[in-house]
Amino acid sequence: MTGEHSTAPRGYPPLMNRTNGQGEAALVAEGVEFDADDATLLREINETGSVARASSNLGRSRARQLSRIETLESAFGDLVERRRGGSGGGGSRLTENAGALLRRYDRLQTALTATDTVPETVLNGTVTAVLGELADVETEIGTVRGLHPDVTAGDDVQVRIGADAVTLQDPADSPGPDATSARNRYQGTVTAVEHGETVLEVTVAVSDVPFRALVTDESADRLGLDAGCPVVLTWKATATRLALR
Repeated sequence: MTGEHSTAPRGYPPLMNRTNGQGEAALVAEGVEFDADDATLLREINETGSVARASSNLGRSRARQLSRIETLESAFGDLVERRRGGSGGGGSRLTENAGALLRRYDRLQTALTATDTVPETVLNGTVTAVLGELADVETEIGTVRGLHPDVTAGDDVQVRIGADAVTLQDPADSPGPDATSARNRYQGTVTAVEHGETVLEVTVAVSDVPFRALVTDESADRLGLDAGCPVVLTWKATATRLALR
C-alpha cells in the first residue's frame, strides 16, 4: 500500500485492525478506529447527499452519526462537508480526504480477504473475574480480557487471539490504556517478519510468548518493523475468544 495518503499523525500510522475473527479490517489513528460501519455511513452520505437521509436509510440515529463523524474527523481529518440551505439547497458531501480514506480501507479489506487462513495466538489461563459477557484471565503474559461463552472464576480456559485482531504501534506514539477501547495492551519485541503476497505476518515476543500480527507493507515501513524492534500490541476484548479447557 505504498503511496497511500494518510491523515494519521507522523509516527502513528493507520494499522489493522479491528476484527471479529472473520477478516474484517479497520484503520486506526489517535486511538480511533475507522471500520466497516463507518465506511458504510460515508458511502450512504455520498449516495444520498445528506447525513439525515443516510442515517434513516441505515436505521441509525442522526444525532449519533453526527457525533461519530466528529469523532472520526478528530483523528482522520475532514470527511463530510455540510452545506446550509439556500438557492442551491443544503446537504452534505464527502471531502476528497474521505474518498482517499475509503480507498485505503477497501485496499486493506481486500488484503485481508486474500489471506486464506488467519493465524492465531493461543494462551492458557485461569479465569479470575467475570464481568457480564467478558472475563479476566490470568495468563503467562498477565491478565487478558475476552469474550466468554459461559465461564466462572477458577475455570481453566484457552484464550485465542487472531493475528488480524492485533494492532502494532510505536511505543513512543502509542496512546495510553485509557485513550483507546483496546483494553488488552502489552509491550513486545519483533522476532520475525514474513512477507506474504498482500500482507506481512509479524511475530512479536511478549514475555517470551510469540504473538502473530498481520500488517500492511505501508504500516511495516512506517514502523520500521524488523527483528529487535520494540512495539506495543493492542487488541479489543471483543476480539478475544475464551474456551473451556
